[in-house]
Amino acid sequence: MGESRTELIEWLNNLLQINYTKIEQCGTGGAYCQVMDSVYGDVPMVRVKMNTKHEYEFLANYKVLQNVFKAHKVDKPIPVDKLVKCKMQDNLEFLQWIRRFWDQNSPGGEYDAVGRRKGAATDTPHTIAPVAPRVRSAASSGSGGLTAPSGAARTGGGKTPTGGPRAGSGLGGGAANAKLQEELKQVKEDVDALEMERNFYFNKLRDIEILVQNQMEVLETEGKTDDVLNSIQAILYKTE
Repeated sequence: MGESRTELIEWLNNLLQINYTKIEQCGTGGAYCQVMDSVYGDVPMVRVKMNTKHEYEFLANYKVLQNVFKAHKVDKPIPVDKLVKCKMQDNLEFLQWIRRFWDQNSPGGEYDAVGRRKGAATDTPHTIAPVAPRVRSAASSGSGGLTAPSGAARTGGGKTPTGGPRAGSGLGGGAANAKLQEELKQVKEDVDALEMERNFYFNKLRDIEILVQNQMEVLETEGKTDDVLNSIQAILYKTE
C-alpha cells in the first residue's frame, strides 16, 4: 500500500527543501525532475523551473524529465497530459512511483537541493494552468499566411439561429427580441474568433519552443551553446 499524501509531501519537502502543501503542486513537473536529480545528479536543473506559472513551463519541465528517463533507460511512461492538469489522483500515483524508485535507487548521503538549484526561486507554484487546445485553423491548413481567423469561419455556414423569435408569432416586442438575438450572435462570433486567433498564435509559439529546445539539446550533447537560441528561449519564457 502506498504512503499517505501527508507522508509523501513531508518526504518531498525534506528531500528538496521546498514548501509544498498539496500533491497537486507536483503537476508542474519541477519536483519530479529534482527527485531524479537526487538519484543521478546529472539533471540540468538550470532548465527546470520550480515556480512555474504557465503551461508551457510545465511542459518544458516534463521535457527535461523525459530526457532523464531516456538517458538512464528508466522504463516508465510519463502521463504528461494527465499530470499537467494538476489533479490530485494522477499526481499521487506518479509521486508514489517516484518515491518507490527513489527508495530503490537513491545513492544515499546528503543531497544539496538548494545548491543544485543554484538559488533559483522555489515559490509555491501555481497549479491552475489553462490548457489551450491544439487548434488547426484554416491558416495552418494550407492558406500559407498568419491571417487571423474570421468570425464568419465559425458560424456554421450562415444558418439561421434556432433560438430566435419565430416569424409571425404575433408577440409584442418581436422586433426588439430579434435585434437582441442578432447582437448576441455577433458577440458570440467575435468571442469565437478571438479564441481561435489566440489558440492559433499559441500553437505557433509552442512549435517554436519545441524546435528551440530540440536544437539546444543537440548542442548540449556536443558541449556547445548558441546565443541566439538562448535569447529566443528567454523571450518565450519571459513572464512580464
